[in-house]
Order: sequence, then C-alpha cells, then structure tokens
Amino acid sequence: MEYRPLGRTELKVSALCLGTMTWGEQNTQSEAFAQIERAKAAGLNFIDTAEMYPVPPRAETYTRTEQIIGNWFTQRGDRADWVLASKIAGPGNSISHIRDGQPKQDRKNIVAALDGSLKRLQTDWIDLYQLHWPERSTNFFGQLGYQHKEEGFTALEDTLEALDEQVRAGKIRHIGLSNETPWGTMRFLQIAQERGWPRAVSIQNPYNLLNRSFEVGLAEIAIREQIGLLAYSPLAFGMLSGKYFGGARPANARISLFSRFTRYTNPQSEAACDRYVSLAREHGLDPAQMALAFVTSRPFVTSNIIGATNLEQLEVNLDSFDLKLSDEVLADIEAIHKDQPNPAP
Repeated sequence: MEYRPLGRTELKVSALCLGTMTWGEQNTQSEAFAQIERAKAAGLNFIDTAEMYPVPPRAETYTRTEQIIGNWFTQRGDRADWVLASKIAGPGNSISHIRDGQPKQDRKNIVAALDGSLKRLQTDWIDLYQLHWPERSTNFFGQLGYQHKEEGFTALEDTLEALDEQVRAGKIRHIGLSNETPWGTMRFLQIAQERGWPRAVSIQNPYNLLNRSFEVGLAEIAIREQIGLLAYSPLAFGMLSGKYFGGARPANARISLFSRFTRYTNPQSEAACDRYVSLAREHGLDPAQMALAFVTSRPFVTSNIIGATNLEQLEVNLDSFDLKLSDEVLADIEAIHKDQPNPAP
C-alpha cells in the first residue's frame, strides 16, 4: 500500500480509503467489522464516515454508521491505528431529521454535530472533520450550471472560526471540505491564511470515469494548494463495475434497491458506462479495477474512497491498487471521455 501526505500535515493516509456509507443500511455491524478487518490487513489506515450515514438518509437509521465504527474501536482498541474522517451535514438533502432540519454550519451546529460524532465514534478526537456540503446554494450534487441566489447563509469566516475553536480544544486535528466549488475552496484557504485559522487539507468530491468535472478548476487548486482530492463514488454507485451492463438491475444492488440513486443512470451515462466496461473486458481487465486504478493514479488524488457491500467486492476493490494501466488503456479511456465527456456530473 502507498501512503500519501494529507495536505500539508504530518499525517500520511493510504491511497485507498475505506468508505462506510452502507453500514447500518445494506450492511450489518458484523459485516462492517469484517470489512474493517480485511481493509486493515491490506494496509489501509484511513476510514471515512459522516453523521448523516448510512444512506439513503433516514431518521430510523441516522448515526448507525458512526456507532458501528465506535463499537469497533472499543472492541478492538485500535483507534490510534486509523486516520478517522467524519463530516457535519449541511441543510437540505432530505435530512429534516437532523437538528430540526436546520443543520447550518455555525458554531452551535458544529459543536452539537461534533460532540455527537465523538460520542458515537467512542473517541476523543477526529483526525479529519469535513463540511459535508456547502450551506450556501451552489452547484454540487450533480449540478454543472450555476444559478446565483442572494440568500442568507453562515459566513465562511464564522464557520472557520468555530472549527478553529474545536481544533484548539483538541477535538479535531484537521479540517476538510466536501462537495465544494473552486470559489469556496479558495475562499476558505484565503480566510485561513488571513486569520491564522485551520487550513483545509483535503476536498472530498465525486470523481470517476463518468464524472471528471473535478478536473476543471479544482484539479489545479488541489495540486498547487496541496488540498488533495478524496475521491468519492469512484465506481459511480457501482455502475462502472459492470454489474449493471446493458441495463441489468441485479437484486439487492444499490441502484436496484433505492430510487434515490439516479445520478449515474441517465441514458448518456449508461451508454458511456457500457463503453468503459467493454473497454476493460477487451483488455482483459476487471471493469471495477480499471475504473478504480484510473482514479487512484491521478496526480491530484490523495485517496480513493472505496465502498463495498460484501467482502468479494472489497477484495476486487483492494486489488485495484496493484493495477497499473497501460498507455494504450489510458488512451482508450481518453477517447471515450472525449466522445462522451462527463455524462453524469
């Protein structure tokens, strides 16, 4: 396993990060424990969660994922072996059950969310605490075009000052952004420099063969400012694994189970996905491993967040780290991307 610097910090994280958002919905605690054990054996030291998890978010399952991870730490006693990342939810996104449906990114909400996560995770600190998505209205969660709205939202200065207080209290080691835009990223970095407040060390945005929009604007920032990408949905909700090839909908798969997950199922995405899957098979490659290896190899990526609902999938994902894509495969990927760029932003 390769370990990469987390921003400008002293921490080094594995190039693959264990994602957890299915735990407590599609996965039981025992299944989650098995995944953690296998990931650790493979050299992963980085695990990512969120107060909102599992997904789809429901009041009945809210916080189960963090509870499962906390139970692991307590039973195994290996908290110090992990770089632990979690997130505070923003407003909207069908989460009226979180803090009365008004989970802003102000001091009150940050303290409540962080203390809740610490209790559930059964730990005294979180290594990387991320803003799950912007409080302001901007283009994320599949929106490419920007429609400006004059609206009230917590000033970024107030958010960063509240996070600074928690860093100084020892509850957070570092902060990160998620689903953020180029403007938001640079503005947070500017405020941190001006005020001497914590500097964001990472940005967790979607990135996969069907959605390479991060490359426009944010990739340069990630490299020049050392705020690397933690790539989520690298398999586009499993579409790039090949199991949905040709419109198939296997039983108990995420897209089959939950109508919420439509981001990667429009006709253009399905057509492009089938081309990538066919390309992998033409070269004798596992489609999931090809897609994951592409993401992990990008110079602006700090860690690639892999998720699985069973150990067989996890094994395939872990083995992707050892795959180095040939120049021919990379050229063929670029040809498809040029023909069908970002069909699922």
